[in-house]
Formats: sequence, structure tokens, C-alpha cells
Amino acid sequence: MINDPVLLNDWHAVATVEDLQAQPLLAARLLEEDIVVWRAGDSVMAWQDLCVHRGTRLSLGKIAADHVHCPYHGWVYDRAGQCTHIPAHPGQAPPTKARVKTYQAQERYGLIWVSLGQPAHDVPPFAQWDDERYRKILCGPYRFRAAGTRAIENFLDVAHFPFVHEGFLGDPQFPEIGEYEAHIGPEGVVAENISVWQPNPDGSGQGAQVTYTYRVFRPLTAYFIKSSAGPSFAAYFTISPLDEQACQGWMWLAMDYGHEVPAQEIRDFETEVTAQDVPIVESQRPELLPLDLQAELHLRSDRTAIAYRQWLRQLGVTFGTA
Repeated sequence: MINDPVLLNDWHAVATVEDLQAQPLLAARLLEEDIVVWRAGDSVMAWQDLCVHRGTRLSLGKIAADHVHCPYHGWVYDRAGQCTHIPAHPGQAPPTKARVKTYQAQERYGLIWVSLGQPAHDVPPFAQWDDERYRKILCGPYRFRAAGTRAIENFLDVAHFPFVHEGFLGDPQFPEIGEYEAHIGPEGVVAENISVWQPNPDGSGQGAQVTYTYRVFRPLTAYFIKSSAGPSFAAYFTISPLDEQACQGWMWLAMDYGHEVPAQEIRDFETEVTAQDVPIVESQRPELLPLDLQAELHLRSDRTAIAYRQWLRQLGVTFGTA
């Protein structure tokens, strides 16, 4: 297992609730660990995806009466991870050390969250979740062959909009980023009053200046809210680190307008925008995010990224950083 207490003791989304409904024994990967997620009654369980007998993936097995059955030799495990029955030795009590490694899991925002350690914080808040004025649409997962820290920093960067997302989120003729402030507080990084011009910020077809506020609640979970003359639009982005240089992310969109637009149309737009980001993020070198601010050049338009890197260094995050 990796040696990064910050990320080990944090919550990470590994799947959607719908994924688990479709596949009762769901294989996932988190922080270089293969895990299996399943449901016992009303509880979500997360285990190391490994039978202690011969190392077979339990995700290939089956569930019966809230017990997991290994596909190889039929060993049966209860919801606590303890083996309760060995078919080849029906009259013998399984040894007490025949126990699967278990992790904490919970449902929140339609996602399954897992912690491989002892979480010091709850799942980060999503301000619009309980606000009925906002329509919520889940997008993803989006895969990056890159460090999760790189994917989050890209999400925080508005200066790339005119070039990577020309015609969608920006225009090269209007690339200027105005003055704004970013700081580190008790709840993470906050960057406020970031003004940028967008060609169609609210679906009206009229270009306008919009204002972003970004918050980074945890090293791999960030959020923004964008406001213009009328509508309000928010995005909650959480990254699941598969390996040090591979990750996947889910994005919840929340909007207080456009209720008549089909959800799939909105997802398709977000997927197209993210597809523009992926090759850029995957091309960045070094692959791991440098926390030494002398390693790369920084300008005032990079204040959010600077604060993010400083905060990661303060926290002691080592996985996905250089």
C-alpha cells in the first residue's frame, strides 16, 4: 500500500450507485489497491479484492444471503470479512486469520466513496445538492493517464479556456484574466472573483464576462460556481487516484436554468469539453505535479494553482506530486 497518510485517510469516489446496482460485486482500483465493492443490506462494503486462500479476485465470485463466495474454492465470507465456511472442510471451523481486509465505505451524491484508512474528514460538501432551484446532472467517469493532482489543477485553471476550449469556454481574442485573490484557509483553497470572457456562458448565444469562484476542499475534490448577469452554474469535480499516474473523475453539474435541455445533451457537451482537456493533461511533464514553485514559471493568473500547490505541500501530500 502507498505511504501517503493524507490520501489514505481521505474519501475517494470509486463508482456510482448505479454501477453497483448493475454489478453487485464491483471491482475497482484505488491508490494502487484493487478493491471490491458490494452491498450487504443497506450498507455498502469495500474490501481488498483478494481471497486470503489463493489470492483470487472476490469480485469474480457471487453474493448469497449477505455473504461473499469466492469463485475458486467456494470460501464464504461474512459482512465483517471473516471466512465462515470452507466447502472442502465442511466440519472444520475456518481459522480466525482467514479474514479479508476491509475498508470504510459510504454513499453520498449518488457516488460510492471509499477510504483505505481512517478518514479525518467527511466527504466534501456540495453546496447545491439540497437546493431545489438547481438541476443536478452527473457526468463521467473521465479517465486521465495522468496524476490526479494534474487533473485537479487543470480544473482550477481558467487561463486555458480560450485556447483548449475555443468556442466553448473562451476565445483567443479575449484571453485576459483580471486581478483576483487566492488564499489557503481552514477548509482548503479559495479563489474568488476570477473574471473571464466566454462566447456563450448561459446558452443565450451572447458573449459576456463571467465570474468564477473556486474552492478546493480536499486534495482531489474541487468545486466552482460561475455567475453572470442572470443564471448560476456550479460544478463539483472529484478525482479517484487509481495509480500515481492514472486517475478517473466524476463531475456533478448544477444549474438554476436550462431545465428544458435534455440531460444527455448537457452530458455530451461536458464530455466533449473534457475530451479537449485529457490529451493536454496527459502531455504535461513532469508527470507528477511539482510542489517546488521554482520548478516552473508562474504568473498572477496562476494564483489558484500556486495556492493549490502550496496547500498540498503543507498537508504533506506525496502521491502524485514531485
